[in-house]
Amino acid sequence: EDYEVLLLQRTQSSSFLPGAHVFPGGVLEAADCSTDWLAVFQPHHGPPSFGLALSGPRENYPEVALAPWPGCRSLIPDDVAFRICAIRETFEESGILLLLRNGAKAPHLARAHAPPADLAAWRARVKEDPGQFLQLCQRLGCVPNLWALQEWSNWLTPFVRKGGRRFDTRFYVCCLQSKPQTFLDMLEAIKCEWITPTGAIKKFAYEEIWLAPPQFYEIRRLKNFASLLDLHKFCLDRSSEGCERWLPITLLTLDGAMQLLPGDELYHEDKEFLEKNLSINKKTEEIMGKNRTLHRIVLHSRYHYSIHVTIQPKYKHIYPENFLGFKNHL
Repeated sequence: EDYEVLLLQRTQSSSFLPGAHVFPGGVLEAADCSTDWLAVFQPHHGPPSFGLALSGPRENYPEVALAPWPGCRSLIPDDVAFRICAIRETFEESGILLLLRNGAKAPHLARAHAPPADLAAWRARVKEDPGQFLQLCQRLGCVPNLWALQEWSNWLTPFVRKGGRRFDTRFYVCCLQSKPQTFLDMLEAIKCEWITPTGAIKKFAYEEIWLAPPQFYEIRRLKNFASLLDLHKFCLDRSSEGCERWLPITLLTLDGAMQLLPGDELYHEDKEFLEKNLSINKKTEEIMGKNRTLHRIVLHSRYHYSIHVTIQPKYKHIYPENFLGFKNHL
C-alpha cells in the first residue's frame, strides 16, 4: 500500500485490551455533546446535520449491557459528538490535532494542525477536563474537522464474562495529506507506529504486536485499497450509507474458538446467544467446509487469526478477502 495507518500500543496496566496495538480513540464524554459547540461550529455548519451525511438507524441489541455513556440529548447529533470524541481522544493519546481553521474550506485530503507551543499543558488540561478541548479549539481559532472523518464500521464488544466491560465502538477513517508528528503521553499509549496494513498483519503474525479481532479485521479490510486516494474516494462515495452495527458471538470448538459475525449461518440474533459464549462438540475444521454461509474470524491462537467471508456486504461497503494466515502458521 502507498499509505500507513497509525497504531498505538496501550499500557500493560490498561483495564481494557492491555498491551494491544489499537487505533487512537476513547470513551465519549458529556463535553463532546455540549451545546457550547454550536458557537464554535457556527462559521462552518450548524444543526441539524453540521454538513455531514448523518448515518441512519442501525441494528439494535437492547439486551446487551454496555458501558454507560452520557447520551447526546441536545442539538449536537450523535454523529457529531462521536467525531468530536474521536478527535479529542486522538489529541490526548498522540498529540495529533485534526482541526480546521475558522472560515477555511476543508481540503480534499485533511491536514493535521500544528500542535500548540504548550502542548503538554493543554493535553493535561483536556485529560483532566474534556471540556477544555473546546477551549483549545477557540484558542487556536479552529474547529474539529468533523468532515475529514468518514464512518467505517461499528462494533459492539462481545460477551466475555458477566460484568465485563463492553462498548459500542465506531471506527472512522481519516485520510491525511502527510504524516503528522506524534507526541505520546506515555500514560494511555506508550508506543506509536505508522505502518502499512500489510506490515501490521505481518508484525502480528510474527508476534511483534498484538491486535484484537476487530482491529485485525479492519486492517485486513483496508488491504482492499492499495492507494490512499482510492480509499478516500471509496469512503466519500458511501458516506451517506452508514454501516452495520456488529455484535460478535464467540463460539468455542474442541480445538479453538471463533467469532461469528452477522450473516454467518451459525449467527443467531437472540438474547440466549448474545449474552453468553457458545460451544460445540466439534473441531473447527468440521464446521468450516465448502458451500457454507460464512462470516467469521477463527482464533487459532493468540497470534493466528483467519477470516472467512462468503456473503455480500451491505450499505455499499466491502469485506476483507478470505485470509488463512502466513506460511509460518500453515
